[in-house]
Amino acid sequence: MAIIALVDDDQNILASVSIALEAEGFEVVTYNDGVSGLEGLNANPPDLAVLDIKMPRMDGLEMLRRLRQSTDMPVIFLTSKDDEIDELFGLKMGADDFVRKPFSQRLLVERIRVVLRRAQAREQAAEPETPARTLTRGHLTMDSDRHTSAWKNRPVVLTVTEFMILQALAHRPGVVKSRNALMDAAYDDHVYVDDRTIDSHIKRLRKKFKQTDDEFDMIETLYGVGYRFKEE
Repeated sequence: MAIIALVDDDQNILASVSIALEAEGFEVVTYNDGVSGLEGLNANPPDLAVLDIKMPRMDGLEMLRRLRQSTDMPVIFLTSKDDEIDELFGLKMGADDFVRKPFSQRLLVERIRVVLRRAQAREQAAEPETPARTLTRGHLTMDSDRHTSAWKNRPVVLTVTEFMILQALAHRPGVVKSRNALMDAAYDDHVYVDDRTIDSHIKRLRKKFKQTDDEFDMIETLYGVGYRFKEE
């Protein structure tokens, strides 16, 4: 039973979404502001967090920024139709998905299932006698079973979506991957994202690796075409 944390200052949303999720077999914990939410998520990490962006005391963007300092737990934002700039900031900080208000309970439940499936795939432990599935490209090492990545033997913490995008690129160095191809690699068929979503994930990937090695330049942009992992 997956544990879902809801953080929103709207009591009606907390109540209605909790009922919908519990009806689908999820365990739900709720918080009505960002400060209590951050404390609760750090003390008792859920399997996934649904955060409202606009909240008193601490908004969802600041919550995510602080969470990403120590965890890559999946996060879905609830946003209004006028929060496009906030969505872009959220993507840059590592949000996994967005659901715009007003939303149907069915849509949110399905988005949660999609993100959980991607997150849970990394946690499936390999059999003890089975070697881990690793991908090595020069200084890059990626372990699919443990969802870990490293550059020059230094760990780089990635979200589920970032990991899948980088894995798709590094699988065939030198081969250009279009944004659509990267969307297919990172998202299920019924999740629709635009080009800017992939671009934001790529920017965050580069930033994370540059924090480890300022000379990192392995992800190349081919304007109007897509991205590729550089051949060494």
